[in-house]
Amino acid sequence: MALDPNFIGRHYPATETYEVGREKIAEFAAAIGDTNPIYLDPAAAVAAGHPDVIAPPTFLTIVNLRAINVIVGDPELGLDYGRMVHGDQSFDHRRPVHAGDRIAVSVTIEDIMARAGNDFITMRAEVHAEDSELVCVCRAQLVVRGDEA
Repeated sequence: MALDPNFIGRHYPATETYEVGREKIAEFAAAIGDTNPIYLDPAAAVAAGHPDVIAPPTFLTIVNLRAINVIVGDPELGLDYGRMVHGDQSFDHRRPVHAGDRIAVSVTIEDIMARAGNDFITMRAEVHAEDSELVCVCRAQLVVRGDEA
């Protein structure tokens, strides 16, 4: 079933707040094999001008994925998770995410298009700090394979 382009512009507001912790930053840095001290050592991060350890640039995948799953799970959209693959991801950071940040993510469907029998859905996620400061804009594109003949 093709995705309905009438969903372009649909907004999904933030539903929860995520508190960024030093432990989660360290776990993520270890998972990607990055030993940069500003991700692991508060003193090194402060010496580099940050209020605490900062997260690697792709750390926001953790909270962005939760927001994307809200769209994927929207029964009105009718996206077949079993036919979906992740096509693209980008991050436009306004400032680094650091331990102690409390962030929330809202998502908007920016585009839906069909090409070569597949649907492409592009989402824009805005990550805001508790004080409403825009921290990052994340974009993701999902590809949903068309029906097989």
